[in-house]
Amino acid sequence: MIDAERVDFIAVPTRDQERAVRFYEETLGLERNPNSSDRWVEFETSNLTIAILPHEYTGRSEFVPSSAPIALRVSDIDDARRRLEAAGVEFGVDTIDSGVCYIAPFSDPDGNSLMLHHRYAAYSDGTMP
Repeated sequence: MIDAERVDFIAVPTRDQERAVRFYEETLGLERNPNSSDRWVEFETSNLTIAILPHEYTGRSEFVPSSAPIALRVSDIDDARRRLEAAGVEFGVDTIDSGVCYIAPFSDPDGNSLMLHHRYAAYSDGTMP
């Protein structure tokens, strides 16, 4: 086994680095890591680093968007969705109520899967996330 210590970042492939960086920084409002380079740009959330990188860095010769969504926790899903829609983000479906959380799926300009997420139900031990 490899004895992995933790997950350092999640990679999001792009065909257009400048466009992707504008989307994650300006549209989503994520904090850009000041140590980012021109070819490897990282955005910080409280628990996960999102690295926006040229698709060639994924080891694939052709671009394939990520279909595994990154769930961005928000305190008010309706407000966050309204703000993104006003910024031109399109949501393909209405907000989903799973019975424990609200989910609003959307994509970045490269088609990478993202979603707004808000858990409203407590964990089985009664604590809230």
